[in-house]
Amino acid sequence: MRVVGMNSGTSVDGINLALCEFSPGPQANTLSCRLLAQKEYAHEPALRQQVLRLCREKHAPLDELTELNFVLGEAFAAAFLHFMRDEGLTSRDVDLIASHGQTIYHLVEAGRTLSTLQIGEAAVIAHRTGITTVADFRVADMAAGGQGAPLVSFLDALLFADDEKTRALQNIGGIGNVTFLPARQGSTGAYAFDTGPGNVLIDYGARYFTQGQAGFDEDGKLARNGQPNQRLVDEILAHPYFKQTPPKTTGRELFGDAFAEAILTTAQQRQLSMEDTMATLTTVTAESIAHAYHNFGPAQIDEVIVSGGGSYNPVLMAGLQAALPDTQVRSFDTVGLPASAKEAVTFALLGHETLYGRSANLPQCTGASAHTILGKITPGANYLRVMQQLFKSEQAEPAAAEQPYLNKLTFVN
Repeated sequence: MRVVGMNSGTSVDGINLALCEFSPGPQANTLSCRLLAQKEYAHEPALRQQVLRLCREKHAPLDELTELNFVLGEAFAAAFLHFMRDEGLTSRDVDLIASHGQTIYHLVEAGRTLSTLQIGEAAVIAHRTGITTVADFRVADMAAGGQGAPLVSFLDALLFADDEKTRALQNIGGIGNVTFLPARQGSTGAYAFDTGPGNVLIDYGARYFTQGQAGFDEDGKLARNGQPNQRLVDEILAHPYFKQTPPKTTGRELFGDAFAEAILTTAQQRQLSMEDTMATLTTVTAESIAHAYHNFGPAQIDEVIVSGGGSYNPVLMAGLQAALPDTQVRSFDTVGLPASAKEAVTFALLGHETLYGRSANLPQCTGASAHTILGKITPGANYLRVMQQLFKSEQAEPAAAEQPYLNKLTFVN
């Protein structure tokens, strides 16, 4: 089964795509995965600004929100078709699209109904591409009482659970999230949560200090020569979220532009330079991650494997290593899979599991009451062919009811 995973993250930088080929593994309940191609296409600036504005303002006219769902669907479809042209692929080369869409609001406030909204209409994607599309992965977990995140923990646990090493799989996208994998416990020992801001505060500072010319601090250049203001760092890390017991998730609803703007206002009042302010924002991300490990992680962590855009910021990576002196901190790139492709690969895997009727959430990570099949299937022009292919594989493999979820995933070159 060949699946293209698509994702646009909290930073709203662009659409990541990864073409994955899944095959049955050597043992029952296992899969092998081959990454055949991956790319990112930047969002149109006006579309990115519209999404960021709606996330910042936390409200939108119904007509704008309705239209944006279809506009983003068109953007995802266009990115897929561009990807196909760039890679020299035809519609026969892809069986399924798995699209996370774009998170607009993630509601996990106390006293409110747990809920989430990802948009980027799957029917538009399926129609424009002709490929059956699975989308809207988070809502099934939330219907089961979970927080709908972090879903990437499913990939983390299947790939990296180890008999010797205790690992932390840290993603630093707009928001940071971690999966802890204690040694000798397999995927059942995994637990996860959002650590807090990832790049979201740093990105805001980069946009502010460059008058919108830069969307992020490339290579940590703006923070490299600054000194963090530890008093301000400590004040930010006193926020109640960092003391909240997992499972927990967060997003731009809490650590968004308004939060970042307040920090910059305080920094200006204290006459911090641009470099010192950016160093402070970068330190907040590194220390919030380290504090999460000390407060809620295993007693000893042998290695941290970092993915997401933050893994390409050497100043942030150095800060994280300094905050965790007894742990090896390394990039996800070093394990043979590009860090930039991880989330798209995750959603390709989740879409594959949806089609096969297997659950793909880890309740101990999301807080859900049960293992749940994720995603909604929208048929494309290839739907009957895919169903025939699925039927043939089900004749050769045990029924889904006998293997409700995977035990192991292996990447092959």
